[in-house]
Amino acid sequence: MTLRRITLALAAPVCAFVFSVVLSSFVLVAVGTNPIEAWLEMLSYGSRLETLVQTGNRATQLYLAGIAVAIGFRMNLFNIGVEGQYVLAAMLAAAAGGAVDLPPILHVALIMVVAMAVGSSFAGVAGYLKVSRGVHEVISTIMLNAVALGLTGFLLRSWLLDNSDTTLNMGTPEIPPSGRFPNLNGVVEGLSREITRGRELWGFLLVAILVGVLFHLFLSRTRAGYDLRITGLNPFAAEASGVHPSSTVVRAMLLSGAVAGLIGLPEILGDAHKYDLNFTQGLGFAGIAVALIGRNHAVGVGIAAILFGWLDSAAPILDVVGDTPREIVSILQGVVVLSAVVAFEVVSRIRRAAEARDAAEATHPTIAATDGSPS
Repeated sequence: MTLRRITLALAAPVCAFVFSVVLSSFVLVAVGTNPIEAWLEMLSYGSRLETLVQTGNRATQLYLAGIAVAIGFRMNLFNIGVEGQYVLAAMLAAAAGGAVDLPPILHVALIMVVAMAVGSSFAGVAGYLKVSRGVHEVISTIMLNAVALGLTGFLLRSWLLDNSDTTLNMGTPEIPPSGRFPNLNGVVEGLSREITRGRELWGFLLVAILVGVLFHLFLSRTRAGYDLRITGLNPFAAEASGVHPSSTVVRAMLLSGAVAGLIGLPEILGDAHKYDLNFTQGLGFAGIAVALIGRNHAVGVGIAAILFGWLDSAAPILDVVGDTPREIVSILQGVVVLSAVVAFEVVSRIRRAAEARDAAEATHPTIAATDGSPS
């Protein structure tokens, strides 16, 4: 029984990935590229220490995005607004960090609190509209994305603009050294070799790991987490057992937004030290794919984040060494998501059929004995 469960659990992601590679290989053949050479080149480049450091940095942000989306998914809430929440939170947190000069721990804590408060507030609006006016969270969060991104552009061009910067790259004032997060290069270099090309492994990776641990403990060890899970599984049964659905919806959206607010901080605190036009966007939507692949589980989301982070980091080599379009990675990621959803559904049906068959076999002797007994 245990072996079969493990096999079924691994079958879906493995089959999804293999199918995605095969389908993407056909696309490579269609554009005139040898798929074997392309994949080997990506594997060679992707196994370098510098590429792995870059993978860890991108995976850190994708993991936070995946957890933010997964919190909503666990109770059937679709927080599509993670994109706008993290962009606005990153800009306001960077502006707050650049406006003060505090002791290191307090300075970083202030930036994180501002980011979480902004993300949580914007997500909370969608939660409030859902419970008070019946507005579906998909509609409200999509609309709030436009509001957040528009507000970000307006503030960056006006009140929060660093007028001392004479370049064309508009940005907020730079965060002082006391508000920056130390990197993990010393730890990595102590275990391997010196990291070259100026790459740094962002120290915010540790915060992302802590968020994942807290997410798992919250769902599995707290009453609030149990209420969230049971409401997602069956809201009517949850309400009958004393769970207040409205407060649970708002609480889930607030938590999802708070984690979303952290997505941009690895880049702000570990690299750019300000918010500018080079800030990475699109991570909120990528987090939806990461959460789907990871099945909304803390470990699964981590594996999916590493996979997507590695693909993003290894893709540039395709443009450098050959005529392979790097967009093939976007195709691969999209196919991975679609095939994973299908594979998980197929495996789920197989598991349910097997459980029903086992239950029937277990009860069959009893039924036979009952039918054969004298009246």
